[in-house]
Amino acid sequence: MHEVVLATRNKGKAAEIVALLEDFNVRVHTLDEFPHIGDIPETGATFAENALIKARAVARATALTALADDSGLEVDALDGAPGVYSARFAGPGATDARNNEKLLRLLQNVPWPDRRARFRCVVAAHAPRAGGRELLAEGFWVGRIVLEPAGDKGFGYDPLFLDEELGLTAAQMAPEQKNTRSHRAAALRRLSALWSDFIKKPLKS
Repeated sequence: MHEVVLATRNKGKAAEIVALLEDFNVRVHTLDEFPHIGDIPETGATFAENALIKARAVARATALTALADDSGLEVDALDGAPGVYSARFAGPGATDARNNEKLLRLLQNVPWPDRRARFRCVVAAHAPRAGGRELLAEGFWVGRIVLEPAGDKGFGYDPLFLDEELGLTAAQMAPEQKNTRSHRAAALRRLSALWSDFIKKPLKS
């Protein structure tokens, strides 16, 4: 069985990725098992750059295949913000609640037709035992920003992000339902389709 380390300490994100990898026949480790790995600065200007920075750093530190994602919310009325700054939209040390409050404040005079948004996710895989091979895959989830939070599941901007087809925010969905529609699920499906052997079969040195 192939071993993969998730390059995240975000428990909500890790839980989603673990669930999405259940069919890939991998043993999944999280960074909690490697306390010597400190915070990895996300200095990239794009989701792809940040995902690769994290995957490479964790692969070097563990000598195992590392899987990292960088994701965020892009709001059309804010010219794509918060984008790569989604986790720290309200400033250093921002909480989900503060980020959501800032987003609603900035959109308070924006009419419903103009509240279009998308979650974007880029997943990066780095395999040090296979010559440092890498893979990038991207996924999207299109919706709108609601007028007030709804739902108590998920994390991040989930209470504000409406899937218009279902008429539910991401925070109102059961985890299994969210994992069939999310940007992260779409990115992992793309990754598997592009390089399924990377996920499902051991890689030789």
